[in-house]
Amino acid sequence: MDTIFIDDLRVQTWIGIYPREKAMQQTVEISLQIGVSTASAGASDDIRDTVDYAVVVDRLRVELGEQHFNLLEKLAEHVATLLLEEFAAQRVRVSVAKLGMMPGVRRVGVVIERSV
Repeated sequence: MDTIFIDDLRVQTWIGIYPREKAMQQTVEISLQIGVSTASAGASDDIRDTVDYAVVVDRLRVELGEQHFNLLEKLAEHVATLLLEEFAAQRVRVSVAKLGMMPGVRRVGVVIERSV
């Protein structure tokens, strides 16, 4: 199993349970490890034989910009499911963090791992 990764993707989304969080979109930081075989792409040198990270990034920006999540856990599950179902990943590791939510804390977040 090979890994395609996307680190520190920043996306605007509606996230949170508090009224101040529901008033405007927030920036979340997402890092992904997408488990797939890259053997075909390595042989063919053709983007159609692998997961196109540009398509993943665009899809996540659109998808997450349109929805509201109460919890980071739900957002992470949503991303994991999307990667497993739409991008034929065999396993995924999804890290999602809110930035600057508390004084003296740079990031708070969750990391999940899922597989088919």
